[in-house]
Amino acid sequence: QMQLVESGGGWVQAGGSLRLSCAASGRAFSTDAMGWFRQTPGKEREFVAAISWSGGSTNYADSVKGRFTISRDNAKNTGYLQMNSLKPEDTAVYYCATSPRDWDPHFYFVNYWGQGTQVTVSS
Repeated sequence: QMQLVESGGGWVQAGGSLRLSCAASGRAFSTDAMGWFRQTPGKEREFVAAISWSGGSTNYADSVKGRFTISRDNAKNTGYLQMNSLKPEDTAVYYCATSPRDWDPHFYFVNYWGQGTQVTVSS
């Protein structure tokens, strides 16, 4: 079993930045792809970004490409999502997840979810 805990969410003005962290425990996640999703009330959870087990491959949703950067530190069992140039439409609960695959660019397969962290961007 793996537990994922997100942190780093909060309130920020449009144009600002936040860095989300996803700490894994229970077992090492170094062999799993990692991803970030977000969800707003009444909408389905949507894919944001993915990173391969080694960190050598990444993929982003078009809506965040060029503004968000996903990364990971396997030695610390932690993943990150650096969010720059934030917009009000980025407001959502952000979830990290792992895949049983070592690379899953669209994250079709999820084995663990975090509990989520709220990000609010004001205009």
